[in-house]
Amino acid sequence: MVEDFSPQCSSKGCRAAAEWQLLWNNPKIHTPERRKTWLACGDHRASLSSFLDARGFLREVTPFASSDGAVVS
Repeated sequence: MVEDFSPQCSSKGCRAAAEWQLLWNNPKIHTPERRKTWLACGDHRASLSSFLDARGFLREVTPFASSDGAVVS
């Protein structure tokens, strides 16, 4: 069996291709310049963004172009 390791949406149970990257940090535990990354498909961009924004974690949403050198956390 060959597994697909292409970048996928971070929403639970979603296996759609990543289209967006949501850059965030938790100011209680991360330095201001630290960015963690969630990936989102078009269908889950808004819900994942809302989840992070409601907690004051969302910093930036940008198109996801390539996984070359990307660190997803």
